[in-house]
Amino acid sequence: MILEMKVPSPGESITEVEIATWLVEDGDYVEKDQAIAEVDSDKATLELPAEESGIVTLKAEEGDAVAVGAVVCLIDTSAAKPEGDTITTEAPKEEKKVEAKATPKVATYATGTASPAAKKVLAEKGIDASNIKGTGKDGRITKDDAVKAVPSMGTQPANGSRGTSRKKMSMLRRKVAERLVAVKSETAMLTTFNEVNMQPIFDLRKDFKEDFKAKHGVGLGFMSFFTLAVVRALKLYPDVNSMIDGDFQIKNDFQDISIAVSGPKGLMVPVIRNAEDLSFRGVESEVKRLAIRARDGQITIDEMTGGTFTITNGGVFGSMLSTPILNPPQSGILGMHNIVNRPMAVNGEVVIQPIMYIALSYDHRIIDGRESVGFLVAVKEALENPVELLMDNNPTKALEM
Repeated sequence: MILEMKVPSPGESITEVEIATWLVEDGDYVEKDQAIAEVDSDKATLELPAEESGIVTLKAEEGDAVAVGAVVCLIDTSAAKPEGDTITTEAPKEEKKVEAKATPKVATYATGTASPAAKKVLAEKGIDASNIKGTGKDGRITKDDAVKAVPSMGTQPANGSRGTSRKKMSMLRRKVAERLVAVKSETAMLTTFNEVNMQPIFDLRKDFKEDFKAKHGVGLGFMSFFTLAVVRALKLYPDVNSMIDGDFQIKNDFQDISIAVSGPKGLMVPVIRNAEDLSFRGVESEVKRLAIRARDGQITIDEMTGGTFTITNGGVFGSMLSTPILNPPQSGILGMHNIVNRPMAVNGEVVIQPIMYIALSYDHRIIDGRESVGFLVAVKEALENPVELLMDNNPTKALEM
């Protein structure tokens, strides 16, 4: 029996995916539920498992865009599993490669000669045809060779590699790029900055982090303080927790906080649902869970959809200050940065304190200066006075929950 494997729907509103990588070869025997391909949607990379055991016949190439519901491979379920691990198709491939390399190429009048279309492209780029290796028949320089040619940046050195590579971006990366460009052109994005004295949080972590980890199995990091400070500020300034839908402003009475994390496929932004209902332990546990799923490539589209505000931490990579870009359709994003000991005036004296610069980017179409600056000041106040504003003056109880 021949089974047609079709592209499953990875999520609502997604109509096509891209074959990122085939994990098997044409003619391989596959087991049921074995991952046979990685497919990219515009929101995530997902594995495609074999629906049955049998011999697979591939019907799409890597890089192909395939509609949801289209057939991507066939599985002959009546085929018996081959004995042993020998793959008979490998030897002919190797033999062909060796024979091809052994065949000498004869130079002709066409070798190094540019086609008319290639000449025009090279002239526009200011590139000498003698510096291009042609891939056409008998070494002729094709238009594609000219299009791919990169102008020299000054005199080339006598020694050293100057190679380049060309790789198609994944569907996810292309979608991210498209959305980021749209943010710049479709929103009135502005950024306001402030600084936070992190010493009070340092002191709390020093006093409670060991007991916290022993009791809850997760570390007491900075993210729980920032998340709860953001939740408090969003309640004070609800415009920052809203978004535009045509001619309407939609305000949310809940706080779903998107957390930007780095995964193997690039930036992922999973969502902490109803962060307003979580304790320090709840936030830290959820951050750890989502970060592990993003790292292992298991994050789902649903887990990255529907946030109302984003927190991104460039400080883990050493960033001192940045202008975070909005995560549409959200209207606000808070940027955390690295912590550096700096001189500060405290009670009339200059003392060294651990300082972090923070940045709020916001959509000025619905968030005015008063709300944006007030929001960031509220975050700063909560971080510099966490015992009173985030722990109800009882840190022991707040960290036990």
